[in-house]
Amino acid sequence: MIIFDLSCRDEHRFEGWFRSAEDFSRQLERGLVSCPHCGSAEIRRLPSAAHLVSGTPGGRGNGAPASTDVVTPESALAVLKAVVDRVIAGSEDVGKAFAEEARKIHYHDSPERAIRGEASAEEFAALQEEGIEVFRLPGGDKKTLN
Repeated sequence: MIIFDLSCRDEHRFEGWFRSAEDFSRQLERGLVSCPHCGSAEIRRLPSAAHLVSGTPGGRGNGAPASTDVVTPESALAVLKAVVDRVIAGSEDVGKAFAEEARKIHYHDSPERAIRGEASAEEFAALQEEGIEVFRLPGGDKKTLN
């Protein structure tokens, strides 16, 4: 599995997970890769940080990996839960006033800060159409973050 940093023609950034670089190229050529924010199929790969594998601690020093990390559904879910918990801990809950407060922050009528709260599907879509970057928390049908 390989993860690429991607961007669309409107500079929306997102990740794409592919079996290989060739798989990404094939999907891109067939128009199967699109921006999750605006739906654009004009996608380009962004430079991403290199992943370095270190040798065993105090070991051979030959750069051989200490072990192979296997991603299981359980470990992926644990990582996702940790990320969501950290985002929640570092953001202010504005409840049902989410859409209103996100607009105030976007238009500089309120101090910039991380917020979370509730937004209907219509409010969520309207915020995205205005160019306000928001996303839904996994597992929450109405919880949204900015």
